Amino acid sequence: MQTARNDIDDMIVHEKMQAALEYQNEAWADGRADGIEPEIIADAAIALAMRETIRIHGEEGAEAMLESLRARMLAGEFSPERTLQ
Repeated sequence: MQTARNDIDDMIVHEKMQAALEYQNEAWADGRADGIEPEIIADAAIALAMRETIRIHGEEGAEAMLESLRARMLAGEFSPERTLQ
């Protein structure tokens, strides 16, 4: 029974992530439509994400998140050339 609950929890997290990405894409498009350069939007998004992460998890938690993101980046997870199969 616990496995089924974990699967459902994973599905909920996945759906929330998809919704959050849609919100981010809309905000990005709005910023671009207002003439804000992509690097400025990206910098603002990262700064806000770091402030919230530190508020919620503290500096050690934020550092762990950055280490995880670094590993994922080096693995090519965020590469625009990456194709999902």
